[in-house]
Parts: sequence; C-alpha cells; structure tokens
Amino acid sequence: MGIREELAAELKDALRAGDRARKDVIRQIETEVSTTRSEPGFSGEVDDALYQKVIASYVKKMDKSRQEYLEMGERGAAMAEKLAFEIEYLSRWLPKKLGEDETRALVRETIAELGVAGDPKAAGRVTGTLMKSRGGDLDGSLVSRIVAEELGAG
Repeated sequence: MGIREELAAELKDALRAGDRARKDVIRQIETEVSTTRSEPGFSGEVDDALYQKVIASYVKKMDKSRQEYLEMGERGAAMAEKLAFEIEYLSRWLPKKLGEDETRALVRETIAELGVAGDPKAAGRVTGTLMKSRGGDLDGSLVSRIVAEELGAG
C-alpha cells in the first residue's frame, strides 16, 4: 500500500475516532501535495516519492516553527506540542536518518579520504561530499555540527 492510500485510510480512521490532530495533519499534507502538483512546470507522477518529498519539506518547516514556539516559552508551548505531534506522526513515511555515532564515523572517514584533518576551512567540502553521496540518510544540521567539531579538534 502506498503512502497516498495509507493516508486515506488514516484519514477515515481519524474521522471515525474524532482525532482532530491526525485529521488536520493528513489534510494539510494532501493540500501540500495538491499545491505542488499545480505549480507551473510540475511533471511526473503523484507517487510515494512525491509524498515523501512533500512530507520531508513540511516536517522541516514545522520543526523550524516548533523551535521558534519553544523559544517563546509558555506562550508557545501548546503550538510547539501540536507541531511535535505532526512531526512525529509524519516521520514514519520518511527515510530513517543515521544517528550521531554513525554520522560521526562517516564524517571521520570522509575527512581522512579527503586528507583535510585539522583544516576548518574544508568544512564545506567535507559536508558537500557527504551530502552528495549519502544525503538521503543524513541529517544536514547534524553533519554540519559534527564536521565543525571534527575539523576544529583535528
């Protein structure tokens, strides 16, 4: 069963259960997919790849917003909690990212391959190489942080 069908089944279940949070996030994703499809120059299928791309983009935006709400303290707590639910709920349709230990090992390996140990100016080169080769399963912000730590400590 594809993501589209899973979301449709989840929406029916959420409507029956009166689960507003799930209903809202599923409908938002469907809106985002429709918006993407209607953009000038869009070509291609409405398939799992499109849904994953849309969900990844939405999760990234919501995570940034969640951070901003968290910085507001108690005033933003409810909204941050709502966004945290959405992010967690949608993450099941995204490829799993490598953890910090695995990412650190890849960073060290790439630094050694490029021969740039101890050169903080090479951070962009290391990050670019990693994201080009393994970007799908890496968290870009985690990579950037670890690269900076490893090159600074080198």
